[in-house]
Amino acid sequence: MRTPPVVPKDEWEAAHARLLVKEKELTRARDALAAQRRRMPWLAVEEEYVFEGPRGRATLLDLFEGRRQLIVYRAFFEPGVHGWPDHACVGCSIMADQVADVAHLNARDTTFVNVSRAPQADIERVKARMGWTMPWYTMTDSFDADFGVDQWHGTNVFIRDGERVFRTYFVNGRGDEALGSAWAYLDITALGRQEEWEDSPEGYPQTKPYEWWNWHDAYSDTGPTAGQEQVRRAVGSGLLED
Repeated sequence: MRTPPVVPKDEWEAAHARLLVKEKELTRARDALAAQRRRMPWLAVEEEYVFEGPRGRATLLDLFEGRRQLIVYRAFFEPGVHGWPDHACVGCSIMADQVADVAHLNARDTTFVNVSRAPQADIERVKARMGWTMPWYTMTDSFDADFGVDQWHGTNVFIRDGERVFRTYFVNGRGDEALGSAWAYLDITALGRQEEWEDSPEGYPQTKPYEWWNWHDAYSDTGPTAGQEQVRRAVGSGLLED
């Protein structure tokens, strides 16, 4: 194994500073790409897709759980898939392991769910075994074929206007591998992180950066938390920069 050279501290810091310039360029490019996603045209969903969930029958609209946005990951857990019936496929299991606590997405009016063709009893069993807590539904119709996830995993994003549902984004292949954090998921939604610094179309919901952050078990509390106050002080002092 041919390793990079070992250098003095000043040379290491200079190399890091040069790399940081490139990393900042990547951050800005990623922000610009997310801004383009927020301007993607919407596709109306005309079919009434039906799923089975822990509480029985559910439509695509039901999967929103009353929130405005919905992120749907197609996980392969069903007969014929490697790992069945004890595990979902290896790749989809790695994805499930990476999903942040969905309370952070819920706080931004966004619901995250997995969907598979396995029966609910099997889904609940493997969730308990693996420690997964995200909502997970059973597909019963052509949802997977209609949304490009019948042969391969993928993530579809939807938004609703009342009872009308629209598809706003889709990503699969290596595009999925960067997902998992609340930030990454929000960046693929039509509304984004909903913070004032974002380049979003006029009228989109936005709040001051960091103000909505909270502990995942405290989003129902009212008023700023100590953690949020600490973040605001850090921002004011320049400790937190993008």
